[in-house]
Amino acid sequence: MRNCQEPFAAKRPLGERALIQRIRSRVGGKPFAGLTLGIGDDCALLGPRPGEQIAVTTDLSIAGRHFRLEWHPPEVVGHRTLARGLSDLAAMGARPLAAFLSLGLPRELTVPKGRQKVWVDRFFDGFGALARTYKTPLAGGDLAESPIVAADIVLVGAVPHGRALLRSGARAGDLLYVTGRLGGAAAGLTGLRKLAIRSENRPRPPTLSSKMRDLLAAHLNPQPRIAQGLWLQRRGLASAAIDLSDGISTDLAHLCEESEVAAEIDASVLPVHPNATLKQALHGGEDYELLFTASPKARIPSVIAGVTVSRIGRMTRRRADLPDVTIRTERGVEMLEPKGWEHFQ
Repeated sequence: MRNCQEPFAAKRPLGERALIQRIRSRVGGKPFAGLTLGIGDDCALLGPRPGEQIAVTTDLSIAGRHFRLEWHPPEVVGHRTLARGLSDLAAMGARPLAAFLSLGLPRELTVPKGRQKVWVDRFFDGFGALARTYKTPLAGGDLAESPIVAADIVLVGAVPHGRALLRSGARAGDLLYVTGRLGGAAAGLTGLRKLAIRSENRPRPPTLSSKMRDLLAAHLNPQPRIAQGLWLQRRGLASAAIDLSDGISTDLAHLCEESEVAAEIDASVLPVHPNATLKQALHGGEDYELLFTASPKARIPSVIAGVTVSRIGRMTRRRADLPDVTIRTERGVEMLEPKGWEHFQ
């Protein structure tokens, strides 16, 4: 068998068994805290600590819908695939235990082109770098030949029994907070689209300004707020939480629905990314920040684990004559329609 650490000797697709060994050597689920058996058997074995509950989430990424092969480098696709699931764990205040990945690939993405690295190897470079950062081993999954790239990630985490952050815990009178800055991912996607169009007839990628690099980073390399979610969970300060994957206008509506309350945002204190518009901050999505509520008596710091935290509004009682989510602007209080991302709409 070819050494899975070495480059391909022939320009041919890698078989499934060899590809599994290759993945195992790069980002395989070696024994780790909470994971006692990883890739190689029919099932992985997880061993959470006594008194913990298991948190499980799944997220699907499809070429042409969540990323584009001609725009997004393979490392970025791998990074974003894992980041989406980790962000869900962060919103629950769960510590990651392991990841499982079902990956569908066209055959040509397993074939080397000249001296270039194989697409699938670069995918796992990005995936593995983020997995190491958040101590989340790849414990198993499935591979299949597919007409398009499809990556279905399953994340397993653990949280102390009865301590998970839920969407349903907010109460009227709670204050509303958000981590980081909003709209950067949406602005980055717009910039990436323009950059791709301008680069169609160029033999080399254009030189990126520092502003463009910052703009693209928010879209290409989102950072899940695991540390911030754990901080809130361990101190019992958040009454409810959700991650901002679809845009605050949509995700806040979900939180209000589950908690049976209403919310008012103050546009003047919303932490809008310096390269984004207010519209992008409200509706853009894929920021993967944490939106959470807390009692007015809770002392929420302005920075948690190196990330800024902003108070952006408050929770109120539902009223039949008012929408669930409103925003206060210079024009007064207006309805904030959920115009973020929603499949099939």
